[in-house]
Amino acid sequence: MDWGLLRGFSLPYVGSKYLTVINVTGVHFVLSWPCQCMHAESYHKQLLCTKLYPSTFEKPSMVFTFLVLDDFLRDNVECRTSGMNYYSKLHWVTSSVFPHLVPDQYRELLWVAQQWHLLKLLKWSGYQGNLNDSMKGDLAIFCVACPQPGINLSPQANLDDWRYTRTVVMDGNFKAEHMCEWRPDDQVWLMDGHGFMVNNLQYWEYIAATPHIMEKSACNNHKVISQTSASHGKLNSMGVGATACAWHGCFYPHSVVDFQKGKR
Repeated sequence: MDWGLLRGFSLPYVGSKYLTVINVTGVHFVLSWPCQCMHAESYHKQLLCTKLYPSTFEKPSMVFTFLVLDDFLRDNVECRTSGMNYYSKLHWVTSSVFPHLVPDQYRELLWVAQQWHLLKLLKWSGYQGNLNDSMKGDLAIFCVACPQPGINLSPQANLDDWRYTRTVVMDGNFKAEHMCEWRPDDQVWLMDGHGFMVNNLQYWEYIAATPHIMEKSACNNHKVISQTSASHGKLNSMGVGATACAWHGCFYPHSVVDFQKGKR
């Protein structure tokens, strides 16, 4: 309750007077006033303490509950639900009679969900400090059954022993195409090189410095070879290649790359 209004004067507020709250129960509009005490935290920190994630940190006017962000990540991973379909569901949950009147915050959901996913990865990895100081692939989990000194082997273990030999396979997926970004300069790399994908800048520098040799295949319409002369069109990449553990199928951290043309 705003005690300032009861006394006959209004307190200064940050952001909108009404806070748009997006939860699994739909989109709600709640009257919210931040704490104005002398030693009070900033408004976005007050929201985070109440398990509300703001879409912006300077003048928050819309928040997502931690519950709806976790629910979206689960639906996206397990049910392959896209962000557009998930927010369309929230439209119907909010108003099954007039879903088109519910405010469209689809883009904000995508922005916040990516930040939320990164924060969850940092939490699960027990990470503190500056992300730029971490090693490549630190936020990805490797196969727990493969021999790893200091994890499931003694640091002094002899890795030349046949019992600790790793078997590695490499393969590609030519259906995992990626469209070119409309505004590539506006893209922000949240965890470039800290997961399974390689560092983007270093990878492009490697491609530019590596000479490309045209291959001729005796096979009829072999996709790996035929794509080397295909046009990119609106595609940023024409597939992905990865290195994985042959025994358990787990991808190696910092080993997944984009294919530009065929296996290039």
